[in-house]
Amino acid sequence: MEELFNSHEKLVHKANLAQSIKATQACIDKLSSSRNAIAANPKSASLTLAKLQNDTMGDFDLITKELKEVYKGQSSYHKVLEKKFKDKPLPTSDYDALSSHPTLINRAIAMHLLREGQFSVASTFVQEASLDSSSDEMDIVSSSQQDSERKLGVDSLDSEALRKQFANMHNVLEELRNRNLLPAIEWARANSKALETRGSNLEFELGKLQFIHLFLGRSSFNDARDIWEGQQKALEYARREFDRFQNRYLREIQQLIGAMAYSPNLKHSPYRRIFCNDDAWEELGNTFMREFCSLLGLSADSPLYVAATAGAIALPTLLKLQTIMKEKRTEWTTQHELPVEIPLPPAYHFHSIFVCPISKEQATDENPPMMMPCGHVIAHESLSRHAKGSRFKCPYCPNESHPREARKIIF
Repeated sequence: MEELFNSHEKLVHKANLAQSIKATQACIDKLSSSRNAIAANPKSASLTLAKLQNDTMGDFDLITKELKEVYKGQSSYHKVLEKKFKDKPLPTSDYDALSSHPTLINRAIAMHLLREGQFSVASTFVQEASLDSSSDEMDIVSSSQQDSERKLGVDSLDSEALRKQFANMHNVLEELRNRNLLPAIEWARANSKALETRGSNLEFELGKLQFIHLFLGRSSFNDARDIWEGQQKALEYARREFDRFQNRYLREIQQLIGAMAYSPNLKHSPYRRIFCNDDAWEELGNTFMREFCSLLGLSADSPLYVAATAGAIALPTLLKLQTIMKEKRTEWTTQHELPVEIPLPPAYHFHSIFVCPISKEQATDENPPMMMPCGHVIAHESLSRHAKGSRFKCPYCPNESHPREARKIIF
């Protein structure tokens, strides 16, 4: 990358066309002057044009020289880019797991646009996706699967209520960016029971940040009057709002009130982490968005963004694998799993994976894990092969059971 950065710096340096701009302006001025001279005395046209040609020749030479350096720098930069980012074909497969589910893909795109606040774009996409969808695309899936996908299709997103919900979310986030907590506090208060059921502390965290915001106010920690006024506003707010939080957040409330004793020197007090946290607003905004989406039954992050990011992380490994398989003339035939393990960050681990201890195969929807009465778990296919429809002995303990006594495990 260092070579690429160096080439970019050279291009930026060579692309400084200050002299060419001055020369171009000089040419424009000379042309205007010559036009005015010819208009005033038409008989002097030949002499004026001859003089103009001689005067502008040097300007054109300067412009051409600088542009030549720019073209040379662009060519060099282009070669470095091609060397660093070689054109490689994307990995292909005869089996595309999502090719038979266009409605789910369209839904993910539309939902991502709504989450980003692109409401007009989302509306247009939903309308065009609904018009473009045809029965031919769904011929390869079962009727029950078609019904379930239609319920989850883009048509279900063409709802004014859903758009209003996301518009409200973006309005609250915009107010948070402007250091206004009141809309977020009102929303949390209106959804207090649902948030409490989830075990969320969003409502208290909003009130806590409001207390800190009032406490600090316009204070620069030097003006005694500003400090005193901020303390009084914060104390009044605490008396009015914190009473219902005492059972659950008593310690946090005590810390907020106790910080008043250190108000002239908060930056060096034990409460510095609470009152001098520059990231508090951004963190609370992310928490609000996560809780808002959770109450709508949605994940905190856009599924389209997560899938695209995970795919980008996996792409180099898959490209390398494709090259190796091409050299060895082999193919990967398993449809429901990747040929190699892709190390994703912990934030992208959503589901537990079960590998049958007998077959050493990963469980799937068609071959789910089954727990026997003794507590040991094996895959459904291994259970069927081992039991053969009658009572059998557990492969890992002396207990006996019947296949119908086994229970499907959902992680």
